Amino acid sequence: MTESHPDPRYVHLRLHSEYSIQDSILRVDEAIKAAKADGMPALALTDLSNVFGLVKFYSGARKKGIKPIAGCDVWVAPPESSDKPTRMLLLVQDSTGWRNLCELLSRAYRSNMHRGRAILQPAWFDAASAAGLIAL
Repeated sequence: MTESHPDPRYVHLRLHSEYSIQDSILRVDEAIKAAKADGMPALALTDLSNVFGLVKFYSGARKKGIKPIAGCDVWVAPPESSDKPTRMLLLVQDSTGWRNLCELLSRAYRSNMHRGRAILQPAWFDAASAAGLIAL
């Protein structure tokens, strides 16, 4: 006997909001409202290089019955290639991942700013600092 599965639903995993000031003007409340109208069971907020909007997003999504997924679109480059960073999406899997994301972002802002960008270095990712994170 096979289990029946509900219809697959789309879940937006890369969403930038008004807090991603370089590339979006979408308000958090509007994103949550649209996700609810579209029947999304979950939604990720992944602003560029910051997590400023996550408290507002998390509480707003929960109130509307949508599972909030925390994340961040980050710049990554080794020191010799800081002029050509690439973007990587990091999604938080658990509380360890949340702490690790905050640590990585803080480290980039404190010690690796280049041309106005907080850039993570590949060498910073080891088993401990990547725990609880999903990289896309």
